[in-house]
Amino acid sequence: MTVLTKSLIFGSTKMAPVGSAFSPPTSLYLVSPCVQRVSKNMHRRQYIVKFCVSCKLMAESRGVSTTTERTGFGFKNLTETFWVDVQRAEGGPLNVALSAPLSVGPSSTLEEKLENVAVRVELSNGCVGWGEVAVLPLVTGGDQGKALEKVREACQFLKESPPMTLNFVLSEIGGILPGAQFASVRAGVEMALIDAVANSIDVPLWRLFGGVSNSLSTAITIPAVSLTEASDLASKYCNLGFKTLKLQLGKDLDADIEVFQAIQAVHPHCSFILDANERYTSKEAIEVLRKLSDMGIAPVHLEQPVHRDDWEGLRDINNVARDVYGVDVIADESCRSLTDVQRVVKENIANVINIKLAKFGVLGTLEIVKFARKSGLNLMIDSMVETRLATGFAGHLAAGLGCFKYVNLDMPFLLPEDPVVGGFEVSGAIYKFNNTRGQGDDELLFQAQRIGATGLWAYCVVFIVMSVTENEICDNKSENLCQEIMVQCLQGGSYIFSVSEGKLLLLLDTLLLCRL
Repeated sequence: MTVLTKSLIFGSTKMAPVGSAFSPPTSLYLVSPCVQRVSKNMHRRQYIVKFCVSCKLMAESRGVSTTTERTGFGFKNLTETFWVDVQRAEGGPLNVALSAPLSVGPSSTLEEKLENVAVRVELSNGCVGWGEVAVLPLVTGGDQGKALEKVREACQFLKESPPMTLNFVLSEIGGILPGAQFASVRAGVEMALIDAVANSIDVPLWRLFGGVSNSLSTAITIPAVSLTEASDLASKYCNLGFKTLKLQLGKDLDADIEVFQAIQAVHPHCSFILDANERYTSKEAIEVLRKLSDMGIAPVHLEQPVHRDDWEGLRDINNVARDVYGVDVIADESCRSLTDVQRVVKENIANVINIKLAKFGVLGTLEIVKFARKSGLNLMIDSMVETRLATGFAGHLAAGLGCFKYVNLDMPFLLPEDPVVGGFEVSGAIYKFNNTRGQGDDELLFQAQRIGATGLWAYCVVFIVMSVTENEICDNKSENLCQEIMVQCLQGGSYIFSVSEGKLLLLLDTLLLCRL
């Protein structure tokens, strides 16, 4: 599971690692999929079998998969049927230095660190989800303090709300954090809720979002550094297997061209994405393409060359770039809502839309993806200045949907120390999502299986604690005993049964779904 280090502080209390809430002193756990905290006072040789109902799902047989092979869980169906009961929700600062300053916006402001907000949501079944709010004042608006204030407002609502379906919870969060102004905060809270639910049902996020793939390949950004540093970074990244480099353009075109030439001379097979960050007029951008073409430099894409509100200029560049130079123009800052994306398509303003969860939120992103698929618009997924929390969630979404032609989720490579570990494996430019639930697995051992039936269902968690020294398997009466416990559990919520030393009652086949 994604683990956050001691550097994350919530209020005056240190945030526990993601798996720490599930780390009591006993030696072995078989859980499916989440467990409650075990009392620290539990005697080492006391055995406990605990069954607890974590939530209820109302579904007809046609809405519930009865196969153990999950090729696509169905996010929309899940939001309509999964009941969310939040036990705890909180937010805290997430501050990390950058390896090198990143140039942001038309004023070329250099960002030297990220000052984001981490969001943690814990459901009544013990399952935890994490999200991240990207804070970049020139893009998201507001600072870390304002983001923390809005996160805590949303968390207070979650803690005080009665159980409700996931879609209703997300809708209410959308009302608390509306529009583009709070999209980044909304995205962080949505991530945490969806991650917690995915952990609850034992499904990895990439499969929840469609299950197309559990891996993807990303481009990587060369920040605004000297010629020597840029060449060294390009060599490093190309040797690691990166095929596409994203280069940030400045106002000094001659200096930029020297960097392109130096990189292309050493790595002629690398593709380039040029990110102008709104710095040019339409005339200047077209002149840039002409000069690059004259020098034999052919970028694959030109990203947001003009100011976000210069729609006419963006369209003019797109026409010339596509028809004369064979270059795709990417609309990034110009697209801040579904309405903007629809305008891009209607007026033929760009060939590609850059998707960032912090711009649209998770639900907003899914809405835009649906529209883009119907309209034939190409999609790129990118990240703000974020850690592995937000990057990993975006990666899961992109891999699961399988519809992003271009991927640039490179921020973890630009952090000297990321306080978030786990969540996905990195092999050069390849991200692999091998986890079995949510964003990633925690340290606990678990197993689960789904048993098909129809009518009213309850997700039941089987929690077994056993001694490190004694592991005797019980006789065949255990099954009947466990069934009795389950009935009481379904009626009263939970049941604790302990046995004397040497007689452990262990249910070998974990029961995840039980018909009421």
